[in-house]
Amino acid sequence: MTSNFIKYQIMKNFRITMLLAASMLFSIQMQAQKDEKPVYQFTDDVEAPHTIVQNQAQSGTCWCFAGTGFVEAEILKKYDVALNLSEMFFVRWAYAQKFNRFVRLHSATNLSCGGEVFDVLYALDANGMITEEAYSGLVPGFERHCHWELQNVIEGYAKVVTKKSNGRILYDVYPKMVESTLDAYLGEVPEDFEYDGAQYDPKSFAQKYKLDINDYIQFSSYTDQEMYKPFLIQIPDNWTSTMTYNMGFDEMMAELDNALNNGYTVGWAEDVSDKGFSRKAGVGVVLDEDIDKIRESNPKKFKKMSDDEIKDIIYKFEDVLPEKEVTEEMHQTAYDDWSTTDDHSMLIVGIAHDQNGNKYYKVKNSWGESGPYKGFWYCSDAYVRLHTVFFTVNKAGLSDGIKDKLSIK
Repeated sequence: MTSNFIKYQIMKNFRITMLLAASMLFSIQMQAQKDEKPVYQFTDDVEAPHTIVQNQAQSGTCWCFAGTGFVEAEILKKYDVALNLSEMFFVRWAYAQKFNRFVRLHSATNLSCGGEVFDVLYALDANGMITEEAYSGLVPGFERHCHWELQNVIEGYAKVVTKKSNGRILYDVYPKMVESTLDAYLGEVPEDFEYDGAQYDPKSFAQKYKLDINDYIQFSSYTDQEMYKPFLIQIPDNWTSTMTYNMGFDEMMAELDNALNNGYTVGWAEDVSDKGFSRKAGVGVVLDEDIDKIRESNPKKFKKMSDDEIKDIIYKFEDVLPEKEVTEEMHQTAYDDWSTTDDHSMLIVGIAHDQNGNKYYKVKNSWGESGPYKGFWYCSDAYVRLHTVFFTVNKAGLSDGIKDKLSIK
């Protein structure tokens, strides 16, 4: 009996020791991963004032997080006040507007959760703004945004309305139902709220930190459009039909730099489905798959590797590899063949360079503080050139020369 008890204690102590050892090993491995330096090492050269990284979670509303960050940055620059505004206040405005447009266009339009940075400026101009503290817009019972059911309900009800079951469109009914649905999922908007010891409603709060929607434009560069004229960019999420000013390819990049160098952030509609956009590495790059160029970039490492071995490591992001030189023809082709779509929106806040001196743009994402750079991504000059759909900027951030060419003040 005693012998069995001793054996039991020995085995018990052994198991505890092994568990402690495994726990310590796991902790050491996690700490090593935490302390491990990213492959790409960046130095920020220019950084425009901006607010904190947010998390869109499962909402599909990147456009609003980028747009709200853009508005916050504009207020920070103009008034030296860092606000945390409610994204969902703007989202619900967009849903109501898109629903009405869907009905009036006989369902021949987009009713997705997507949109563009400029939509936030429209919402701000129409309805004002409210702080995140006063209106989180979280679905009841959720700590993070999750809109899949809301989106299905909105789309389902739109089909019911356009089916005309009562023989006609009930224009006095469906707007109330849409508002009730948004109230149920996102919560009712308070009539007024407190900020810094004073009471405001959304419109008076927007007046306190007023931004003029006429101060902002979209711009890009396409070879199939008339130079220095506004045109309607044909993408599904441009449901507001906002016009985009066209300019030369190198001019587009120069104006991006000009805005950032003058302290203005830039809203960015772009593609992140490209395999050069890495969540693991926190970068967007346009890698050159030419084996000889890769070997030349690091002869010591790649000289003895076979072609297949090199091909296998290209998109593992374990090395800083050479990139393609992107031309305006490549940019146009990517737009035309859908290699570049507006599947994401982010906020460009700065210019940087990597350990090899290559130029990048520092980009504020809306996936929380994820990735090696705590919620920021670094996208190379080549990536921005290739995968830009358009930019949104304060006109004050543009050079005088391009403003003259575009005939804007």
